[in-house]
Amino acid sequence: MLKRKNYVFDEASLQFLQHRRNSSQKLLRFLRWFGLSVLMTVIYAFIFHHLFGSPKEELLAQRVDEMKLRYSLLERKIEYSSALVSDLRSTDNYSYRAILDLPLIPEDISQGGSGGTNRLGDLTGYINSEMVMAVRSKFDDLKTQTNIQYNSLTELTGKAAEWKEMWAHLPYIRPVNVTLLLGDGMKFREKHPVLGSPRWHFGQDFRCPIGTEVHATGAGAVYYAGNDNDGFGIKVVIDHGYGYRTIYGHLSECRVKRGQKVTRGDFIGLSGNTGISSGPHLHYQIDLFGSHVNPLWYFTDNLSEDEYFMMLDFLSKP
Repeated sequence: MLKRKNYVFDEASLQFLQHRRNSSQKLLRFLRWFGLSVLMTVIYAFIFHHLFGSPKEELLAQRVDEMKLRYSLLERKIEYSSALVSDLRSTDNYSYRAILDLPLIPEDISQGGSGGTNRLGDLTGYINSEMVMAVRSKFDDLKTQTNIQYNSLTELTGKAAEWKEMWAHLPYIRPVNVTLLLGDGMKFREKHPVLGSPRWHFGQDFRCPIGTEVHATGAGAVYYAGNDNDGFGIKVVIDHGYGYRTIYGHLSECRVKRGQKVTRGDFIGLSGNTGISSGPHLHYQIDLFGSHVNPLWYFTDNLSEDEYFMMLDFLSKP
């Protein structure tokens, strides 16, 4: 295509002469077209950006929406976990801690929470700062509650072990066969059957034929085994700890010795008629911190003979 030429009429020569622009006119024309091009480019970019957006911005927007969804799901998981921890705390307070005689966890402590006014300061200044800070705050509270619950379970485990150990030592079974009849219990006797004088009877008698097996009613250590002429004849005294001691009197024979460790159900001797006794029987006595307590409070006779000896067999196994 031929380049178009411009002509102008020259009145002096009465001729059409070709018009040629000087350098400044050419520069001015170039600047005019360049400015118009820049203006059109800006207008186009502005319209395209607001109507369609750039591919990079669209990708970033998709990622932001995806992160919002993830944070929403994370927040639900945190709330679910917090509910589980709350249920555990309630069980601790009103079941385990009540049974184990431990103080309840105060509600304001169990709710957790973290101190400091600027602990979430690193999350400020972003587009979705409020959402991120809310999730972070709930997570911190859950972490605190979990630590409290972990410490509580550790305390409960230790206390339960202590109770299990104490339970093994308490005198909680019958010392002889459940079919044997009970004799005199803990009461004030107007007349002692042998001495004839009034005095207290601080134990429970069992009408046992001589040679009846006698069993330890709880774990402990043998404090005394023998006859010290105190009226009980041949006797065994077991120190169970926790303030408890049991006395098995009027035996015909001891099968343990001083200092020996015993467990509940162990065979410790044979019943007899030694000491101040009106006939064959076993005198069984429980002392708690030096005071006499009624042995009938510590066992029941709701087992059959077979069940009783099955229990002894089970307890005597290592």
